[in-house]
Amino acid sequence: MSETEPCQHLTALTKLKTASEYACSECVALGDDWVHLRVCQQCGHVGCCDSSKNKHATRHFHASQHPVVSSAEPGEQWLWCYVHEEMAEY
Repeated sequence: MSETEPCQHLTALTKLKTASEYACSECVALGDDWVHLRVCQQCGHVGCCDSSKNKHATRHFHASQHPVVSSAEPGEQWLWCYVHEEMAEY
């Protein structure tokens, strides 16, 4: 992407999905903790961030090819496109 052309995955979003609960269900099933949570903007999957042991949000992207996540952290308002490695605040 050029600096003048915003990522089409980020600009195509019209309504943001939010976490239905503040938990990474995959970490809970493993008995593990997480650092931060991310929400898939295509299907709503909640996964742990790359600073977490299991990196479930990124694993979800690799398995599903759903390109955009948002932060599920209180006070954080940003999106990340895995495909273009581009961030946007909202």
